[in-house]
Amino acid sequence: MTADAHRDADSPTLSRADMSKLRPAAEVLAPEVIAAFRRGRGPQKSPTKRQVTLRLDEALIKHFKAAGPGWQTRLNDALREAVARQG
Repeated sequence: MTADAHRDADSPTLSRADMSKLRPAAEVLAPEVIAAFRRGRGPQKSPTKRQVTLRLDEALIKHFKAAGPGWQTRLNDALREAVARQG
């Protein structure tokens, strides 16, 4: 934390006791308020993909997830390449 942040009266440093008193927003705000701030991606303007249910080998899933976020896109790309190779 920077020295400026420590001096900011609008943003005091919280102690452990202060932190223990904090509650999730869903516990203290009305559901309408929570819903107003919840954001989603929304529908695609021009859908290019379709959601499906697919069963894959566990080793395959682990392989793609091991590289981090974006694993579904990488899996899609690998399938596209395999189809292209088959002509």
